[in-house]
Amino acid sequence: MGRKKFLNQTDMKVAVIGDEDTVTGFVLAGCGQRDGQGNTNFITVDSKTKRRDVEDKFHEMVGRKDIGVILINQTIAEDIRHVLTDHTSKGIVVPTVLEIPSKEKPYDPNADQVMQRVKVFFGGNIDTSDW
Repeated sequence: MGRKKFLNQTDMKVAVIGDEDTVTGFVLAGCGQRDGQGNTNFITVDSKTKRRDVEDKFHEMVGRKDIGVILINQTIAEDIRHVLTDHTSKGIVVPTVLEIPSKEKPYDPNADQVMQRVKVFFGGNIDTSDW
């Protein structure tokens, strides 16, 4: 009988919530995973995807012990901002939620919660107007 394996930091996966191009890129890079029950660590969001489905998938990803980072397109993060704010207000570090730009909209550091924390850490003296 084999030893029971415990997850550590090297066993954690990257999850992706994004548009088709973003998810395809990360899946092709090897971040995609599907288990025997059909559960995945990614979701492709388009105009037909309901906001509730994105919120449910986010909660599922946060609840998984094998996910260390959740990458989410900033445009999608804006749609579920209340859920992200609730997650960060609890002080949960793992999984870390990182907002990334999409092809349709440039990155806005003023909307990124991680960047807001960095600003506070440095005393708010970071000029992001030219990003």
